[in-house]
Amino acid sequence: MSKFSQDLKNGHEQIKKKMRAIGPVRLAILIIAIVVTVLSYVFYEYFFGAKSGWCTTPDTGTQLFDDCLTLIPKLVSCIQSLTILYTIATIVVVILRKTFTKTQRARTVAALICNLINWITAIIAVIIVLSNFGVDTTAIITGAGVLTLVVGLGMQSLIADIVAGLFIVFENEFNVGDIITIDDFYGEVVAIGIRTTKVKCLGNVKIFNNSEIKRVLNHTTDESRVKTLIDVEYGDRLPEIEKIIKEHVGELKIEGATDAVSYDGVAELGASGVTLQFTCHCKEQDYYSVDRALKGAVKNMFDEYGIGIPFPQVVVHKD
Repeated sequence: MSKFSQDLKNGHEQIKKKMRAIGPVRLAILIIAIVVTVLSYVFYEYFFGAKSGWCTTPDTGTQLFDDCLTLIPKLVSCIQSLTILYTIATIVVVILRKTFTKTQRARTVAALICNLINWITAIIAVIIVLSNFGVDTTAIITGAGVLTLVVGLGMQSLIADIVAGLFIVFENEFNVGDIITIDDFYGEVVAIGIRTTKVKCLGNVKIFNNSEIKRVLNHTTDESRVKTLIDVEYGDRLPEIEKIIKEHVGELKIEGATDAVSYDGVAELGASGVTLQFTCHCKEQDYYSVDRALKGAVKNMFDEYGIGIPFPQVVVHKD
C-alpha cells in the first residue's frame, strides 16, 4: 500500500472516529444547521429581501399561524449566526488541540483554554439569540456587569477556585496525567477545570475545589525509587551472601524498571534476621508492578543460590 493510500485511509478512520464521538443526534442537528445556513445565503432575497413575504405581515386568516410565519426569518438568522459561531469555535478548539500536543503541560493548557472557549461560546450564543428576537442586549450586558459585581462579592470562593486553577496550570504545579497526592489522597489527575480538579484512584474519582488544594506531592516530576527490604538469616554467611548478591544482582530483569537493580547493603538488624536493601527506578505509574516484580526476582535469586529467608517459628522444649 502506498503512503498516499495509507494517509487517506488514516484520514477516513479519524473522520469516522470524530463522527462517532459527536453522536448521531448532534451530528444530525449540525448537518441540518449547515444545510439551512447554506440555503439561507443562496436564497437570501427570498428570506430577507425587501419583497420577501416573510418580512411582511402574512394574512392567512389564522393569527397563530401568521405569528409563526413571521418568526421564520428570525429563526433562520439565529441558525446562521449560531452555525458560524459554532464552526469558528470548533476550528479554534481543533487548532489548539493539534498545536499543543508536545508536552503534558501543553495539553493541559489547551484543555483549559478550550473549556473557556466553550463557556464564552455559550454566552455569545445566548446574546445572539436574544438579539435576533429583538431583545435589547446592550441593557442586558450592562445589567449583567452590575449583577456580576454584586454576585461576585457573594461568590468569593468561586472566584478563588478560578484564580487557583489558573495558577495551577500556568505555574505547572501538576498536569493532566500526573500522579499526585493531595491531602493523603493518591491518584492520577484526570481533569483540571476552571473550578475543580479531578483525581482518580482505583476507579474512584475525587473532586477537589482548586482553592482548597494546599498540600500537593507530585510523584511524576522525577522517576520514582522502588525500595525492597528482604531479611536473611543471622549467622556467619553474610559475607558469602553479599558476594553472591553482588555477582548476580545485575542479572535481574525487572519489567518497567528504567535502570538496573542495585544492592545497597544492610538496612537494619531485625528481630529474626538481617535486612538487606535492593533498589531500582521506574515511572510512578509502574511503581507497584515494579515493586512486586523486584520482590519476586530477589526471592527467586535467593532460592537459586540457597540463601534462606527467616520466618516466624515456635520452638517447644520438652523436659
